[in-house]
Amino acid sequence: MSFERVTAFAPASVGNVSIGFDILGFAVDALGDLVTVSRVMKPGVRITGSSGVVSDLPLEPERNTAGRALLALNVAVKPKFGFEMHIEKGIPLGSGLGGSAASAVGAVVAANALLDQPLSKLELLKFAMQGEAVASGSLHADNIAPSLFGGLVLTVGIDNPRVKRIPVPSGICAVITHPHMFLSTKQARAILKREVSMADFVWQTANLAGFISGCYTDDLELIREGLNDVVIEPQRRQLIPGFSAVRSAALKAGALGCSISGAGPTMFAWALAEYAEAVRSIMVSEFASHGVETDHWVVPVESAGARIVTSSS
Repeated sequence: MSFERVTAFAPASVGNVSIGFDILGFAVDALGDLVTVSRVMKPGVRITGSSGVVSDLPLEPERNTAGRALLALNVAVKPKFGFEMHIEKGIPLGSGLGGSAASAVGAVVAANALLDQPLSKLELLKFAMQGEAVASGSLHADNIAPSLFGGLVLTVGIDNPRVKRIPVPSGICAVITHPHMFLSTKQARAILKREVSMADFVWQTANLAGFISGCYTDDLELIREGLNDVVIEPQRRQLIPGFSAVRSAALKAGALGCSISGAGPTMFAWALAEYAEAVRSIMVSEFASHGVETDHWVVPVESAGARIVTSSS
């Protein structure tokens, strides 16, 4: 059955997950974007507007993350109809919660439901990555993949990406703390050094391998040791007021690890359920002591990913 109008929900996401720069991420179902796409007679892609927490997104598809993703799909599929799209933003831009990725994912998931022959999630991933490049200036999938597939996701490769959902030990929650400030992905990437010392490379590689191994074997101590970014976090923490104090307090309160969500300024922590509320409380308190107000959530790491929420024929 083909639809004429579809609305998709695409969740927020935490990119990098501390030690998986540009390759690791997990979905955050507590907030997300709603993208409505309709079939229209006129070929091409048109954006009718945006609403929600961001209401002034570019209407030119080439300059809009959702628009660019949908353009890529349109060129590849060449449907006998056009797409008209409206974006309802639930994720603030510049938050480090994958707002640009969610819009791109929502667009291709909604449009896919309008096609006579729907595409695979892996094909949708490639189109959505084209949209993400508008915001960050590069192709990467650490926010796209978890928003699309749900859960904790490892993505390897760009031209031919391979996606693997990583199991998360039961009882682990994610604590998300979003400071009320804007930090662009391009700005946060621009400060990064282009070279990494051999010692840091080995250390970071060991942490990533240990973290993933810990997830597969329910080894909480290995996860705790692995959630330690020695390459990106030391360069970006200066951009977030109170970062070191917030991180230290979260670890003392029982967090398995605490770091920057994506490019920031949002921070995340992993904690067992019995410690999650204490970790949230202390993170919020430490930010407040530095004059920073926050939004905050405790969420499961496992989630369903992007999905259709309404449709009409």
